[in-house]
Amino acid sequence: MSQQGYVATPPYSQAQPGMGGYPAGFGSAPAQPLYRHYGGPPQSFPAPPTGMMKPVSSPSGMPPPQVPSHYGSNGQQNGAHPQSYPAPPYGQPLQSPYHSMAHQGPPPAQQLTNQMGAMNLGYGPGPVQSPQAPPTSHLTQQQFQTAPPTAMGHPPMGPHSSQMAHPQSPLAGPTMAGPPSMGGPPPMGGMGRPFPGPPPPGAGGFPQPGPGAAGPPGHPQQLQGQFGGQMAGPGMAGPGMAGPGMAGPGMAGPFQGGAAQMAGPPQKKLDPDSIPSTTQVIEDDQAKRGGQVYTTNLRGQVPPLVTTDYTVQDQGNASPRFMRCTTYSFPCTADLAKQCQVPLATIIKPFATVPKNETPMYVVNHGETGPIRCNRCKAYMCPYMQFTDGGRRYQCGFCNCVNEVPAFYFQHLDHMGKRVDFYERPELSLGSYEFAATLDYCKNNKPASPPAYIFMIDVSYANIKSGLVRLVCDELKTLLDNLPREDGAESSMVKVGFVTYNKILHFYNVKSALAQPQMMVVSDTAEMFVPLLDGFLVNFQESRAVINNLLDQIPDMFADTNESETVFAPVIQAGVEALKAAECSGKLFIFHSSIPTAEAPGKLKNRDDKKLINTEKEKTLFQPQKAVYEQLSKDCVSQGCCVDLFLFPSQYVDIATMGDVATHTGGSVFKYSNFQVERDGQHFLSDLRKDVEKAIGFDAIMRVRTSTGFRATDFFGAIHMNNTTDVEMAAVDCDKAVTVEFKHDDTLSEETGALMQCALLYTTISGQRRLRIHNLSLNCSAQLSELYKSCETDALVNFFAKSAYRAMLNQPLKTVKEILVNQAAHMLACYRKNCASPSAASQLILPDAMKVFPVYLNSLLKTGPLVGSAELSTDDRAHQRLSTTAMGVEDTQLLLYPRLIPLHNMDVASDVVPTPVRCSEERLTDAGMFLLENGCSLFLWLGQACPPEMIQSIFNVPSLAHVPVDLRSLPELDNPQSQKLRSIVDSLLDQRPSSMKLMIVKQKDRSEIMFRQHLVEDQGLHGGASYMDFLCYVHREIRQVLT
Repeated sequence: MSQQGYVATPPYSQAQPGMGGYPAGFGSAPAQPLYRHYGGPPQSFPAPPTGMMKPVSSPSGMPPPQVPSHYGSNGQQNGAHPQSYPAPPYGQPLQSPYHSMAHQGPPPAQQLTNQMGAMNLGYGPGPVQSPQAPPTSHLTQQQFQTAPPTAMGHPPMGPHSSQMAHPQSPLAGPTMAGPPSMGGPPPMGGMGRPFPGPPPPGAGGFPQPGPGAAGPPGHPQQLQGQFGGQMAGPGMAGPGMAGPGMAGPGMAGPFQGGAAQMAGPPQKKLDPDSIPSTTQVIEDDQAKRGGQVYTTNLRGQVPPLVTTDYTVQDQGNASPRFMRCTTYSFPCTADLAKQCQVPLATIIKPFATVPKNETPMYVVNHGETGPIRCNRCKAYMCPYMQFTDGGRRYQCGFCNCVNEVPAFYFQHLDHMGKRVDFYERPELSLGSYEFAATLDYCKNNKPASPPAYIFMIDVSYANIKSGLVRLVCDELKTLLDNLPREDGAESSMVKVGFVTYNKILHFYNVKSALAQPQMMVVSDTAEMFVPLLDGFLVNFQESRAVINNLLDQIPDMFADTNESETVFAPVIQAGVEALKAAECSGKLFIFHSSIPTAEAPGKLKNRDDKKLINTEKEKTLFQPQKAVYEQLSKDCVSQGCCVDLFLFPSQYVDIATMGDVATHTGGSVFKYSNFQVERDGQHFLSDLRKDVEKAIGFDAIMRVRTSTGFRATDFFGAIHMNNTTDVEMAAVDCDKAVTVEFKHDDTLSEETGALMQCALLYTTISGQRRLRIHNLSLNCSAQLSELYKSCETDALVNFFAKSAYRAMLNQPLKTVKEILVNQAAHMLACYRKNCASPSAASQLILPDAMKVFPVYLNSLLKTGPLVGSAELSTDDRAHQRLSTTAMGVEDTQLLLYPRLIPLHNMDVASDVVPTPVRCSEERLTDAGMFLLENGCSLFLWLGQACPPEMIQSIFNVPSLAHVPVDLRSLPELDNPQSQKLRSIVDSLLDQRPSSMKLMIVKQKDRSEIMFRQHLVEDQGLHGGASYMDFLCYVHREIRQVLT
């Protein structure tokens, strides 16, 4: 069955002479195409189908005339930093890294006819084609197929980019093999590319704005095209551009009659909304599935998007809040998986927060005997076990072993072969549940103890001077009342302890019997030990008076300090030793200001070197300095000691190394550069409160079991791996996710599907040992169309982000980006070749479920870690890299496609947040007000023509000029606009794992640069293509794979 996907046509069919975004110099062509997962063996793609034309070298070698670039000095887009995208030398034949291109194409005149014919695709209100029907030759009516896809994007098409590149034309010169490299001097005029053939009449393509004619920066001009109608500026097709790959006589599909019959009247400029829009996809899914109950009784069903508001009813498979997959239909064989290149992965968030209207997790307690497990593979009792022999035996769904049912667990079967007590037992009828663990599951076979929280405060000069120490101490007095506790418990069982440090460490005895706290000093940081056992870790309720007394004294005790040097590794070591002595797991909250330079283990030196950027050695900036810290991570994990690091740097602190222990112990790194209490205090305190209060499990070990035929091979997250199967986490909280990749080791059967079980053994906040089980069943299919139909873009992007961020530690960024784009092109080319109806090569056809994948991938390529720009701080890049490692699907979705919410026309009477618009400058209006959030940052953007009455109602000042830019929160005014806006901001802050600091940005202010870098459909400020240009580039790569 052929299946037509998301079809996009003219925009992708023209080459663009001056397209911004892709420089030529991508290094020499790789010896073998890099189509594979990181570290996978090289592999080639099947031979092209007959009838496909190969790209050509120029018949005459004549270059087209130079045209001034639209992105020249006056027309710079987005007010961005100028970038360079050098063109290859003229007249050079195109070379593909994959195949030689020695094939001659049709003569130039015919090429132009082809080109105009191919453009002749209407986007009128014709009927949407059904997925089965192959497009007929009257492609004028061909529409975008728009079944609800996954959350990704339609970028607004700027006037400069209404025509997409003909993929075969060299967007990036001879050796282009990967994504744009970034940065460089401003583009020169005349960025033409070597197009085949001599210039036809009217050479030069479409008129370009000359240096004097360019419009204001960021607003490319609309140009009258040579063929009438509004044509795009720089990106228009140049001479002879319908290159060889346009449908010529030998072409498969509807163009077999050759060029003559294709020619038709030229079309008008494409509607900017005609390329896939993330916001539209999100809206469609919300309209179709929002507010509904999603029952998990079917194998392999695709859940609603992470952005959709739905309720889950567990009927045998884990809720998508706990487990999401890149596809819900696995290919039956390894060959199919290799052919399509779609990563097979699951993102598991074992402690995901469950809304109040959904059933909480049941705890099953089998007493002394403990959970029932398969004798062979050790899988836990679950809905995939098949009972036989009148209920006396069961067959394991994972390894097919037949096991005896223990006498106490026996139950008769009904006429359908189901146990009579099926609905009374969570482990037989639900996808997620918990077992109470027995002593066999505890360390040293001793019952676990409740965890402890140790607060470790750097009292060096910087932290005292900034007011941070006083702020932390004041906050802890009230915050400790909110330590996490079991549902229904009166108070928390978590113990607390306190340490202050600079070059030496101070421990405090806060035993409830004392009148005053006592300080003990350890100055030998090389041999760290805890000087007191009794009185260091205490119950807050019992020792409240002594603790409050201590918190009052600390800021004054160190008020006159001049000590600016700090230690760091010994501080973590002290925490581990304290937990070891108390025989419990726990968490260290470390508040630290500067790079540890004092003589002690783990001393660091400044190794930040901007000269390494865009070189082979750039990766070393992100590799942690091993030795002490690697061993420290292992010690922490084996003791169940999680590290949360709050950093307050005023310069480089080597986050790559300092954050490494936190990232391997299930912890988090928070960073507040140039911290000022007035400006950043509330932001920091919100983070600290969320961090202390969140649901969490300690001393955790996770294993993912699968049915026969495939297995878990790779794991990404804030985790530690001692062997290839056990994922160890000193702690795992409600925001942390582990991404697991699977590979085939045999053929999968369509009948039984693919089953997986995630089992997490952990200690609860009250000190009980539990097993949390999540089960999920997927379909298997020998049809690739099934796989593509059940893909989930948001999960795919989560996987790609994590694997790229890991790969950048070992490979140059250029290689990492090439692999990303190559794999994406491979996935889409395989769909085109095996699942889509035949159609012109000039069309870009995307699977419906992945139609917005390119916008997310492009956004990923423009993120700080992957952009080689000296303007970004190494610490910021390392911080984003570490934070993303543990993110769940909803977090990476929002990070890579922020929400841009228009506020100027919001309905104050409604409770609903206004519908977000596409993330592009084109959607901003001078008289508008927009809120942009990506889970880390929150901006309120004010247009320069924002109505004074609106400014008055929200800021209580007469006009935009009077709005203070350093506001950190919105004034509480008693009017509907102010109340509505504050409720929107509060609801966003409430939904996100970390707090976001509100920044007020006025149009055309310097601060707007920060805001603009989040408009992911536009060109990147530090390099990187616009969404539109990237689509051309991906289309070109797809065609290269296919030919």
